[in-house]
Amino acid sequence: MKLKQLIGVAMILISAIACQKTETKNVENEIPYTGHKVTVTEVIDGKTYTYLQVKENDVENWIAISKRDTKEGEVLYFTEALEMENFESKELARTFDKILFVSSVSNNPTPISKQIAAEEGSEQPQVAIKIEAPKDGISIAELYANKDSYKEKMVLIKGKITKVNKQIMSRNWYHIQDGSSPDPKIDLTVTTNEELKIGEVVTFKGTIAVAKDFGAGYFYDVIMETATVVSDKSM
Repeated sequence: MKLKQLIGVAMILISAIACQKTETKNVENEIPYTGHKVTVTEVIDGKTYTYLQVKENDVENWIAISKRDTKEGEVLYFTEALEMENFESKELARTFDKILFVSSVSNNPTPISKQIAAEEGSEQPQVAIKIEAPKDGISIAELYANKDSYKEKMVLIKGKITKVNKQIMSRNWYHIQDGSSPDPKIDLTVTTNEELKIGEVVTFKGTIAVAKDFGAGYFYDVIMETATVVSDKSM
C-alpha cells in the first residue's frame, strides 16, 4: 500500500475514534431527570416568598419559593411541591387560582440516582444530636412507637428545627429532630404560627394528628398541629 494511502487510512481511523469518544462523552454527560424543568416568565417578590410564573412544556403555572433573587428567562429545576387552590396572598393582595409551593429549586437538575436516594432517606439529613425529652413530655421516637395512644392529645416535644416552610395554608411548617431514634426517617412535622429559624432547639406544645391527609400527595402518619412554643423555664 502506498504511503499516501496509509496516511489516508490512518486519518480516517483517528477521526472515527475521536467521534466515538465525543459521542461517549456526550452520553456520559446526559443527566436523567424526572422532576420539573421550568422557565421563569414573571417574578414577584414578597417578604417571605418569591412568586414566579413559569412555563413547562408550553404550560404556564405559578410557583412560590423561599425569597430568592430570580430573573425572567432563568431555568429552574424542582421535584417536591405542594399544590394550593384559591390561595390568597395577603401581602400581594392577590388570589391565585392555583399555585405550587416548592420546597427547593436549583439551576441544575438532580440525577435520578440522587433523587431516589433522597426519597428513600429522611426528608432532612439526620442531625447528630441527642435532645432529652422535656419534663412531662415525650421523645419523637416515643410518639411514633405509640402514635395511636397520642392521637388527638396535647403533648410536649423538644427538637431541633431542620426544615422550614412558612405561610402555607396560613401556618408555618417546621420539621424537628431530637436524635431519639437511630432511624433517619424519624422527624416530626409541626404546624404553628410561631416565627422560628432553622437550627433552633425548641419545645413545642401541640395536638397530635394521625394519618392526616392534606391532599396533593401530602400525607402524614403523625403530625403536631396548632403548636405553641413553651419556655423550658415554665416547665
